[in-house]
Amino acid sequence: MSLNTFGHIFRVTTWGESHGPALGATVDGVPPNVEITPEMLQVWLDKRKPGQNKFTTQRREPDEVEILSGVFEGKTTGTPVQLMIRNTDQRSKDYGDIVEKFRPGHADITYWQKYGIRDYRGGGRSSARETAARVAAGGLARAALDKLVPGIEIKGYMTQMGPHAIDRARFDWDQIDQNPFWTPDAVAADEWAEYLDGLRKSGESVGAVIEVVTRGVPAGLGAPIYGKLDTDLAAAMMSINAVKAVEIGEGMAAASLTGSANADEIYMGSNGPEYSSNHAGGILGGISTGQDVVVRFAVKPTSSILTTRKTITKAGEPAEIITKGRHDPCVGIRAVPVGEAMMACVILDHLLLHRGHVGENQGKIG
Repeated sequence: MSLNTFGHIFRVTTWGESHGPALGATVDGVPPNVEITPEMLQVWLDKRKPGQNKFTTQRREPDEVEILSGVFEGKTTGTPVQLMIRNTDQRSKDYGDIVEKFRPGHADITYWQKYGIRDYRGGGRSSARETAARVAAGGLARAALDKLVPGIEIKGYMTQMGPHAIDRARFDWDQIDQNPFWTPDAVAADEWAEYLDGLRKSGESVGAVIEVVTRGVPAGLGAPIYGKLDTDLAAAMMSINAVKAVEIGEGMAAASLTGSANADEIYMGSNGPEYSSNHAGGILGGISTGQDVVVRFAVKPTSSILTTRKTITKAGEPAEIITKGRHDPCVGIRAVPVGEAMMACVILDHLLLHRGHVGENQGKIG
């Protein structure tokens, strides 16, 4: 299986399976002299780890990250950083019933068709457990960004669960870390709790929409045509397990706007260009404008459910399947820190590309 690496200069290779002894990431292109400790990375892993409340899988994993290389006396050396997270709570016997069957809506069938072999214990590489390694790498990217672009901020939150969306009139940044759904709408959080609890008890699952915003992005990141910042952001978010759609800025809704409504008017401010709105999501022509970069992605419902579904066996025979084990009723909850991590990795990668190509921005305004 190839293509386990993403990034251009800041390059992340993830490895490991859901039920193997460990998983992790090899991160190359990390700038030297970035202060980093396992505790700094653990903050982000704790946000993603399972078993924190009744709304996520009850698999109990401490997700403690170990730094095996690339760091000396608390600072990166510029050499590859090896990150490892040990698996401690695998229950492979829960997957005995799907050895010969394919889960509808799951990558079981495509992995088998392509490779002729699959790790049915939790799905192997198709498991959302792989994203723990991304979050660890994203923590490293955040630390580098903090050093290179002081004040930059990356924040993800859920804007929709199933058919239930937030009311943006109630948007409150301070609420995001105060509820189990990472949502800025306190009223929606209460409503979602009751809704998801009912689905969980019935053995069902549901999808979600997550939005990730980066504040303080310098203008000039990205390049025309094939090196667009939004191209890499879309690819990064789409690579997350269960993601089925990605939007930048206004996204699909831009198709319903007129040109005058969609165009963000430009004014000269005391510190450079300012914009009347941000329909572009902080990116024009694949290059950052200096506004907030806004990315949104949709996550499908978890495929492993206790509701009986029709399927086939590897022999092509009709069958029915119920997936036992511990699974997220809404995997979108734990996708929030994963989206943040992928945003951090892409922004850092493009910052390093920009510095290597043009150094500082060449076009002066005012």
